[in-house]
Amino acid sequence: MLADGRVRLNGVVCKIPNRPAAAGDAVELGERTSAPGHVHGIEIVFEDEDVLVIHKPEGLLTVATLHERERTAYAQLRANIREREPRKQLFIVHRLDKFVSGLLVFAKSEGVKAQLQRLFKDHDIERKYWAVVEGRVKEHNGTIQSHLAEDRGGRMHSTRSDGSGKHAVTHYRVIKRLSNLTALEITLETGRKNQIRVHLSELGHPIVGDKSYGSTMDPMGRMGLHAFCLGFVHPRKKTRLLFRTDVPPAFRRYLGLR
Repeated sequence: MLADGRVRLNGVVCKIPNRPAAAGDAVELGERTSAPGHVHGIEIVFEDEDVLVIHKPEGLLTVATLHERERTAYAQLRANIREREPRKQLFIVHRLDKFVSGLLVFAKSEGVKAQLQRLFKDHDIERKYWAVVEGRVKEHNGTIQSHLAEDRGGRMHSTRSDGSGKHAVTHYRVIKRLSNLTALEITLETGRKNQIRVHLSELGHPIVGDKSYGSTMDPMGRMGLHAFCLGFVHPRKKTRLLFRTDVPPAFRRYLGLR
């Protein structure tokens, strides 16, 4: 039941048999709606007839670009679904940058895609990230707001003109400060292209390993950004789904874990 994703602890799918539970915690046993496994190194976190939730590894594109069309999360998952269910399709709902790891949801019909994208538009999606940034962030928590616009080279930046950009809101909380780095928990209120990367860079604390937005440090050997939490209401069943990943090994010491 654990392996099939049928056990929930306080509303979160739990696959770890020795995870502690305390008095007052809610443990739920549900139907088999999950198909855990891996497709070309992509972890399947949850799957039913409507949605597919994955853990995208760092270094893998979400969708095709002019330079890469086959080695993408979308292409590999679509091929796998067609092998299992020839009549099923797969639709992109949102994206993660190539060098960002974490949770992504795909839709298995156009109707479900439209409903999920409406949730994103209305900010009814819960999305949290871990970010490791350069420098010591002084404020324990804060909110960054701006209007983001894209230049001709595809790079995002904040603009003073409301009419030339899209409103973006990023909340952050300090998890741990090191001598010259800070680990943050990021909560997205909006989901614009490169939003977290731009906002933290313009705050004076670029994400480590993110050379495109000003980072000069690479202590992790990768970009220090991971989407660890994703929650939304199931488009058809109207039940609340909440997913969390384990801490990636590269992040553990920066989050104060061994």
